[in-house]
Amino acid sequence: MKDDELTWQRLASRYEEAGLMLFEKRIDTLRNPRNGKTFDRLVLESVDWVNVVALDSQGRSLMIRQFRFGVGYNTLETPGGMVDPGEDSKAAAARELLEETGYTSNSWHYLGAVEPNPAFHNHLCHHWLAKDVERTTEQDLGLGEAISLEFMTQDEVRQSVASGELKHALALSALSRVFPVWPMPFVQPEGEGSAQS
Repeated sequence: MKDDELTWQRLASRYEEAGLMLFEKRIDTLRNPRNGKTFDRLVLESVDWVNVVALDSQGRSLMIRQFRFGVGYNTLETPGGMVDPGEDSKAAAARELLEETGYTSNSWHYLGAVEPNPAFHNHLCHHWLAKDVERTTEQDLGLGEAISLEFMTQDEVRQSVASGELKHALALSALSRVFPVWPMPFVQPEGEGSAQS
């Protein structure tokens, strides 16, 4: 099928009150191009997000730990957050890095963007690389934040991925643009990851 044969026609949209802090709830009525049937589909609208791979002069990655309410435990991640109105993603990346960690960089490189979940999210997550980060101030955390910091070597990052400690999808996608976080060609040694292990 050609792309235009896969594109659903949007017939109507409506917003519903959902009480969601980070998203607006939109319901789109769309027509399936294959059979002409109409369906209501949920879209959670959000501003874009950023994730930062922040490396110090030794090539160690500045990682954060924080409690995540969805999973109910502390996760290992890269710094990141939301793009504020009027900001571009680079400005947001620099602001989030400073607020969450107190670190800054004079060497920024755009790594591209990913779709966090295009099934029902409408935004992108932009990945940035900050090189030679240095601590210039204290953390400036919001009232709803509690974040600890640690530097990890590339080997330590890979070990945390292999152990399952680091499994935040957006952090993994950002880190994988900077260095290999998985063994290539994504083959596990025999016995690892099997139903029996």
